[in-house]
Amino acid sequence: MPFTESAPANGANIPLLGLGTWDIRGDVCTRIVRQAIALGYRHVDTAQAYENEREIGEGIRNSGLPREELHVTTKVWWTQLAPADLLRSTRESLARLKLEYVDLLLIHWPNSSVPLDQTIAALCKAKRDGMTKHIGVSNFTTALIDQAVQYSTEPIATNQIELHPYLDQSKVITACKANGISVTAYSPIVRGKAGDDPVLAKIGRAHRKSVAQVCLRFLAQQGIVAIPRTSKVERLTENSEIFDFELSPAEMLEIRGLAKPDGRMVNPSWAPKWDR
Repeated sequence: MPFTESAPANGANIPLLGLGTWDIRGDVCTRIVRQAIALGYRHVDTAQAYENEREIGEGIRNSGLPREELHVTTKVWWTQLAPADLLRSTRESLARLKLEYVDLLLIHWPNSSVPLDQTIAALCKAKRDGMTKHIGVSNFTTALIDQAVQYSTEPIATNQIELHPYLDQSKVITACKANGISVTAYSPIVRGKAGDDPVLAKIGRAHRKSVAQVCLRFLAQQGIVAIPRTSKVERLTENSEIFDFELSPAEMLEIRGLAKPDGRMVNPSWAPKWDR
């Protein structure tokens, strides 16, 4: 049965659970996309920088699922944000995917050397030209969200950010909600590093669920989209089994209490100045 729960996202319909595909390539990537769709996943996330758009497209075609039943996201790399580069690279992404359009096209990272108003204008043009149904951003701070909303002539559907129990992103989440923008969480299970956390393990035992499932349920219960990355079919199944239990308010509070000042895992040299 497909996972149909979705997040409100300025007119977009983004399934709450998706397949993250960072660093998955070749036949493994094609197979895991096909297997995810067979299990009920209807949301696949990729990016130009992942170098797997061809395999993603092949997995989609191999699944036999009608295109309109699937949500596909790709992202424009931060070195391609000049207007002509953004539009050219988006066309190249579609060619690699062998799709006429993606459902969501994101700016992967901001680039302070390219005026944001120009990048947003090009992103809007990509939508008007039919290359994408919706547009969004990734790794945007509260200040950048405000600017993007000001510049955009099209609704911004999501801000994809690192988000898990160890990282407090409440300021960004609040800014997104104020503008009708959904939040999509990457690295939602801390890249597997939360497995020995006693608080998460205790909550998991109470529900007969794994730590990963608790992390994902914590996000889903807030209406936050999660795109856990996996290349193993057994993990696909485990990650999908989060819609049959509910965390109590006390448990949600306990999980929020795990956030740490140094909880961020992804912080490349080109990252913006993060909200504190």
